[in-house]
Amino acid sequence: MNTHPPTVLPAPGAGEAALWRAAGANWRQLFGDFSRLGVSFEWHELETPRDLDWSTSFHPGSIELCLNLNGMAEVALGGEILHLQAGTAGFYRLDAEPLTAIRKSGPPHHFITVEMAPVFLMRVLGDGTRHLHPVVQAVIDQHPGSGLGSVTALSPRQRELVTSLRHPPVLAGAQPLWYQAKAAELMGEFFFQSPTSVELFCHRQQRVSRDRVERVIARLKVDLVHPPTLEQLGREVGCSPYYLSRTFSKEVGQTLPQYLRQLRLERAAELLRSGRFNVTEAAMEVGYNSLSHFSQAFHQAYGCCPGLYPMATPTQRAARNGQG
Repeated sequence: MNTHPPTVLPAPGAGEAALWRAAGANWRQLFGDFSRLGVSFEWHELETPRDLDWSTSFHPGSIELCLNLNGMAEVALGGEILHLQAGTAGFYRLDAEPLTAIRKSGPPHHFITVEMAPVFLMRVLGDGTRHLHPVVQAVIDQHPGSGLGSVTALSPRQRELVTSLRHPPVLAGAQPLWYQAKAAELMGEFFFQSPTSVELFCHRQQRVSRDRVERVIARLKVDLVHPPTLEQLGREVGCSPYYLSRTFSKEVGQTLPQYLRQLRLERAAELLRSGRFNVTEAAMEVGYNSLSHFSQAFHQAYGCCPGLYPMATPTQRAARNGQG
């Protein structure tokens, strides 16, 4: 097992060629200009004695298709991982949430990346977006969010297509037209799914999100006085803090702090109803150090100050809860 920490590429800024050459890679732009044309074909050839972090080469806002001829790599997001083995193709989208990407030490890496900006994707795909993979569809619909697509084993025909990208069979003057046609062909090969596959992907994502939220709620209930941080929760459920925060709000309809506040107040109400705790004790028991903050929050939630709550009848409590 490799115990060396990943080699980290320099931060973007000096251009992608500088990034890869700093890692000892043979890098060559086959065609394009990401900033000007919205598409770029790039050849990479390197050997690395330790795992290499290549995520800093990704362009924010883009979808990148990796045609992985040799070597092993991973791209990860929120506990999900794309495993790029030799002879596979996979794609991913970088947005606000960072992706984790590792080129594994071992066999030499030979791969082509095709980076496509949203404007290029929308221009090529136009209205013909039925059965697009959800990650690509999100770009077309201008929905935010990083995402992982799928990995496909390259067929013999697709391998020939990848090989032709390094040696275009047309004159230099025709290459811009040829490469852009190949970009559209690659979209057709890898960005579409059957309706059943799209539905299964969406259902799987929803199931993973619900499972994470349930685990977070269970974890919060364990210790209301010293709840874990968002970063700790993300590590426990296998996703980034940003992704967890967004997922939780979408699934529950409340932010994590709002839901924690609700849990604390519900528990405080139970303690007050039991008659074994006074207001100060109930506040301390659920993690409030300020009695005034506790009283204010309780009044907002239950429509009365916590000192009067135990004297309310069940009907009055129900009515107040409805108001809160």
